[in-house]
Amino acid sequence: MQQYDHAVSSAARRRTSAPAAIAFVVIAASALAGGCRRTSGAPAVASVTLTASAARAAVESPIDFTLTFNVLPGAAIEGDYRVFVHVLDSSGQVLWNDDHEPPVPTSQWKAGQTIAYTRTEFVPQAAHPGPATVEVGLYREGNRLPLQGAAGAPDNGSRAYRVGALDLTPASDNIFLMYKNGWYPDEVAPTDPSLTWRWTQKSAALAFRNPRTDVTLWLQYTARPDLFAGTPQQVVIWSGDKTVATFAADSADTTLRRIAIDAADLGTADMAEIRIDVDRTYTPSLIPGAGKDDRTLGLRVYHVHVQSR
Repeated sequence: MQQYDHAVSSAARRRTSAPAAIAFVVIAASALAGGCRRTSGAPAVASVTLTASAARAAVESPIDFTLTFNVLPGAAIEGDYRVFVHVLDSSGQVLWNDDHEPPVPTSQWKAGQTIAYTRTEFVPQAAHPGPATVEVGLYREGNRLPLQGAAGAPDNGSRAYRVGALDLTPASDNIFLMYKNGWYPDEVAPTDPSLTWRWTQKSAALAFRNPRTDVTLWLQYTARPDLFAGTPQQVVIWSGDKTVATFAADSADTTLRRIAIDAADLGTADMAEIRIDVDRTYTPSLIPGAGKDDRTLGLRVYHVHVQSR
């Protein structure tokens, strides 16, 4: 069967904001590894801090990184630089990275301005448990910008500054989810093996051992509002027989939702169940030029995760 695979947008990496708890201070930054130049003695253009929502994160679980850049007096940046966040293992190998454009282009940064934002990362399945460090920086066309922060942070000689430690734990530390009825098998992006997803049908159920505590459901997905004549799919999230969230799937960009579910809504049985319902589905084979995939599709889900609160 030919499977329907509309374009995987770079927005699949989009993040949303959340409270942060543990602060790490960055003195300076670098670009991607290899081939980057630095200007000796150049004045720092900004200080930067990175704050993580937790010091420990299990493989496949979400973690929030909040970055705050404070532009220094007299600083002026020519051109637009990208931000990188690299997470490295104890041997210095990159476990994953999140290179991205800051919400305010660096060419618009002005002295005294503060640029702060949060991005959510799901620890990749390929990341291995153990101690990890985080690096942050600005780069453009092989150049790195000098930044400033607390004294004593190590410089590895290339304006790559480590911001603190994370403890990555095994995926078995997560609440194990069983995909019940209503899910299609995993699919993988042809150009990026780390990017995977599952399609739902009209109703898709998850089961897990009841933690008997309040939890958060994390749901990262895309939809096709363009196929529904201006009235997007309506989504209902159920915990057992109780509705815990309703929303419109009204964006083709990747969306991350965090849905609070109280312990009482998980019921008293040993196993709890969450269901994702959409009011309408679509069949790609009925769409001109969309191929021969005759499945009935609901949402394209990149990550679904249940975490105790």
